[in-house]
Amino acid sequence: MRTTTALPVLTLDLAGLRATKIAVDGAKVAKFAQRGTKLVITPKAALAADTPVVLDIRYEGNPSPLASAWGEVGWEELDDGVLVAGQPTGAPSWFPCNDHPSHKSSYRISISTDAGYRAVCNGSLVGHTTKSSRETWVYEQAEPMASYLATVQIGRYELAELAGGAHAHSGAGSTPGSLGVPIHAAVPVVLLVDAATALAHQRAMMDTFVQCFGPYPFRGYTVVVTEDELEIPLEAQTVSIFGRNHLSTSWEAQRLIAHELSHQWFGNSLTAGSWRDIWLHEGFACYAEWLWSEECGAGSTDSRARAAHLMLDTLPKDLVIGDPGPELMFDDRVYKRGALALHALRCVVGDGLFFTVLRSWSAEHRHGTVDTPAFAALASRVCASVDGFDAEALLKPWLYGTALPSFPGS
Repeated sequence: MRTTTALPVLTLDLAGLRATKIAVDGAKVAKFAQRGTKLVITPKAALAADTPVVLDIRYEGNPSPLASAWGEVGWEELDDGVLVAGQPTGAPSWFPCNDHPSHKSSYRISISTDAGYRAVCNGSLVGHTTKSSRETWVYEQAEPMASYLATVQIGRYELAELAGGAHAHSGAGSTPGSLGVPIHAAVPVVLLVDAATALAHQRAMMDTFVQCFGPYPFRGYTVVVTEDELEIPLEAQTVSIFGRNHLSTSWEAQRLIAHELSHQWFGNSLTAGSWRDIWLHEGFACYAEWLWSEECGAGSTDSRARAAHLMLDTLPKDLVIGDPGPELMFDDRVYKRGALALHALRCVVGDGLFFTVLRSWSAEHRHGTVDTPAFAALASRVCASVDGFDAEALLKPWLYGTALPSFPGS
């Protein structure tokens, strides 16, 4: 790491596990203590500002999920394996970190399992060895990643490559497709046929999003399907996790598959620096569902937006989605109203400029940290040719007002 200010002590997040040995730049620390979910480290001398530091933490224990305002998060046991659901505060259940979405790092993760199990983590598999009854899997995530997106999935999985030819989206430009991006599914043998059917459009979805959002931001993508049923799908960088109950060709299942894939652009490559801006993840992913709906013939983007607006009009008007607070950050109104804010932008500036905004946003902040003012500023700059256009003024009633604005003209 690199310090940004002078630090007499370091405070990290670690919960349910016990630190046993800590060294800073190879030297054993003067002392460390665990207080609740915090690991407080005192180096022998205060660390100077703007200094590279190597921190080595040895720790042990049996990881388990953490209780939170959103239910249990973090490291969970499946019937026959492991699942990690880190969003938004579950990372400290299995490794020490500064668990904040703005803290992005590269990762190398090594997992040893019993023979016959496969470990799936973020990034690229760079090593796999077998010794006696143990297998070790080593992954490297080179691109910066927020701590909540780090994941480990362990199960009796077979790895299958998801085929599918090129798919040209007709409305958003001529960006090259996704044929160079490997797409895999890690699936129990008994679910291979069902998974192949449910995930048959994964390549076409990626092609559509490449056209709309710009190049896929990572080196590969893996879908993990657990033999257990899951309440909701889970997002991780380069990985999405679904339960066997999500293997369906119904629109409800297919929209979730599209939603999680789109998070690779919005949430993973571009990560909000604060959870108050979660609409930059979920509003964009919801709009991606509507774009895929139109592309696959399940309903136009405009009809999906109209249906969402009608639904929102029946719900309480007491949520500011640009700063929803922790209890309501995953409220469906954040998703739908965030998507409607994007639809309003599209209706005002037109398709050409709208998709240029999305591709420019993805390109200029690739693997970075973002916020709402930055998006408004970029949209205003890209759409400067539209007479009198002000992105901040257009977005403000959707993001920071409680009253529901009228449906934007199509």
